Amino acid sequence: MPATPAWPPKSAPRLFVSGPLAAGATVNLEGNQAHYLARVMRIAEGDPVILCDDATGEWLASVVQTGKREVTLAVERQLRERETVPDFMLCAALLKKDRFDLVLEKATELGAALIQPVITRRCVADKLNLDRARTIVTEAAEQCARTALPELAEPVKLDALLRGWPQDRTLFFADESGCEPAADAFTSNPGPAALLVGPEGGFDQAERAAIRALPQARAITLGPRILRGETAAIAAMAVWMAVSGDWHK
Repeated sequence: MPATPAWPPKSAPRLFVSGPLAAGATVNLEGNQAHYLARVMRIAEGDPVILCDDATGEWLASVVQTGKREVTLAVERQLRERETVPDFMLCAALLKKDRFDLVLEKATELGAALIQPVITRRCVADKLNLDRARTIVTEAAEQCARTALPELAEPVKLDALLRGWPQDRTLFFADESGCEPAADAFTSNPGPAALLVGPEGGFDQAERAAIRALPQARAITLGPRILRGETAAIAAMAVWMAVSGDWHK
């Protein structure tokens, strides 16, 4: 006898919506989300859609009606509560647009709780379209089945970031000049953590000295090769999640 197919199927569309959601609620989607469901996914009446509200968790909904500009969904039941996210903050220097897009996407997939863009002296960019960045983060969260969106902060200059640094959070920073291996540093410094990664040209000497002067700062090395900014951010996050995050669950 064939096994009963899982419901909802893994192929069901996933969307973050404004909430909070609850069983029996009706959700009306317009604009890009309605277009995605109706024109791209070609949903029909009765089809399942998975909704998240970044507050209560993940919910199963079904299509009630589709139109040219609006899709109506009926929320049926909760599938998962909102996930508990490791207390990890990524402080990433702004990069060229496509490379920083990759950082936003992968930091979301890897489980960052907060993404803090940073402006340093060698940054090739000093502005970030936050609306566009939030769209990238949201779409990445939908793709990897997160139920909690990472917080995305406005860009801040490095000196301001260091000046207001909290006493109870370790700041690991990737320093190509040589220091403690990343995995060792992460293991020996548990608790709330942050990772600071520089731009294409790295930190200058004055910035490096200012970071090292911060009592909560721990310089880390990511191996014998010099990594691009986006590679360093992704690689170091993966190591932290493996040794101190939630990969062991």
